[in-house]
Amino acid sequence: MSSRLLDVEGLSIEVDGTPLVRDVSFSIDAGQRLGIIGESGSGKTITALSIMGLLGENLVPSGRIVFDDRNLLDLDEQAMSSIRGNAISMIFQEPMTALNPVMRVGKQVVEALRRHEGIAKSDAMTVATELLDRVGIDQPDRRARSFPHELSGGQRQRAMIAMALACGPQLVVADEPTTALDVTVQAQVLQVLRDQVVSNDAALILITHDLPVVASITNDVIVMRDGYIVESGRTAHVFGSPSNSYTAQLVDSVPPMSRAISAPAKPPSNEPESDAIVDINHLRKTYRLRRTSIRDSPPMIHAVDDVSLKVHEGETFGIVGESGSGKSTLARMMVGLTKPTEGDISVAGIDVSGTKNLRPLRDVVQMVFQDPMGSLDPRMKIGDIVAEPLRSLGHDGDHQSRVRSLLDAVAMPADVLDRYPHEFSGGQRQRIAIARALAPGPRLLVADEPVSALDMSVQTVTLDLLRNLKEQFDLTLVFISHDLSVVHEICERVIVLDGGRIVEQGPVGTVFGNPKETYTQQLVAAIPRLDGAVAATGSALNVDRPPPS
Repeated sequence: MSSRLLDVEGLSIEVDGTPLVRDVSFSIDAGQRLGIIGESGSGKTITALSIMGLLGENLVPSGRIVFDDRNLLDLDEQAMSSIRGNAISMIFQEPMTALNPVMRVGKQVVEALRRHEGIAKSDAMTVATELLDRVGIDQPDRRARSFPHELSGGQRQRAMIAMALACGPQLVVADEPTTALDVTVQAQVLQVLRDQVVSNDAALILITHDLPVVASITNDVIVMRDGYIVESGRTAHVFGSPSNSYTAQLVDSVPPMSRAISAPAKPPSNEPESDAIVDINHLRKTYRLRRTSIRDSPPMIHAVDDVSLKVHEGETFGIVGESGSGKSTLARMMVGLTKPTEGDISVAGIDVSGTKNLRPLRDVVQMVFQDPMGSLDPRMKIGDIVAEPLRSLGHDGDHQSRVRSLLDAVAMPADVLDRYPHEFSGGQRQRIAIARALAPGPRLLVADEPVSALDMSVQTVTLDLLRNLKEQFDLTLVFISHDLSVVHEICERVIVLDGGRIVEQGPVGTVFGNPKETYTQQLVAAIPRLDGAVAATGSALNVDRPPPS
């Protein structure tokens, strides 16, 4: 029999008199899995932070958040510290910020166990290693001795999840926990979260912009916009028959491959007849890892292993694979940011692997990175950021006129020139990064996970923008992603990487619609889909919401 675990009653949050969350009310029972969705700025993350008692000093909450017969908004920091990480835990979106960079990963999990559970140090390390194994981290003994910067983004996120689950909390609040994960690891992590709720009769609040993820794990869903709850109910019903136009807009933004149980048909495409702008032959990149013992030889990792491919002028070429498959390493070698161990790369006739003078290459190929906030200088104004490649590469002409035309091409208003990156949303920052990449007039644009951190509606707009820019500027596009649905939507041909090797390649409709290799079949099968929503069980969500004004 389920019991009420959390009651949020009339929660409102203001900053300097400006409302961010407006009269939000809902409750959640033990064992229930609740999704909260909405675009950036809708109030979903700040609602979660209020439950954890992590609001900034300038944020003023009102209403009630009742947990264990106590209003969490009335508790002091000492009282909240006894609850936080123990009875209620949170999985944050950005693990590199949440993890201590100077503490080994295993010790960070141990810290939570020893603080709240009183477990002996040696026993706690055993439990910590088992938790790292449960969330899908390979070689958990080794990874427990590693520092956060030595793990991939997906591994760091899994370590964060292990920390959150360590003390068997009654309520787990997960804020975008799978954004950085590939589809197979995402499926594994979602299964871990689901098992945690079931085995502990706990509850899960999942905050994400990924509707298929919500459909695959939650019973109920809340849709937020501008601080209000605009729709709520059973997940399958809300996504199957949305009553609010905003919810319908979010559902419509889901890529077709993530809606249906099987991949939608895509017109067949043959090998392009145009010349190859990228020609890669027997490319390898090997790294030597840190020693595990003074007696051992340093272990080797083959990040890219004997890769050969051609990208033809004017096509959109996809590269997919799990974290650690070699996607980003291959991209960095393609643009001259990483030197190959063996093999040859030619881009527009420039020998990338054999020359030290890569300045001519910068006029030919540019890169769009996954995190625009990390790739844009926070101290520079937008006008200077977009103009920087023109100045550094010695381009003549009116730089300001070029900058304005580029910002106009990515649908950014002219008044952004004198503003800074932190003043923009994630989608807007990615547009600025695209404008900067286009500044030198490249023939090839390499986009490494350019939409993975964006809301689905913003993701759709960004993909449409890339399509239009490709035609407008006569570009060739190499698109790298762990999201097969996005690659299916935008690409014509694709390669699938596993362990640094190409395991399958061809037209995207063929590779995803009828995969031949077991590894590709597993990737396609792991894609969360709206039509594959888990049947709702338990009592319906109790939500009181005012209509938005």
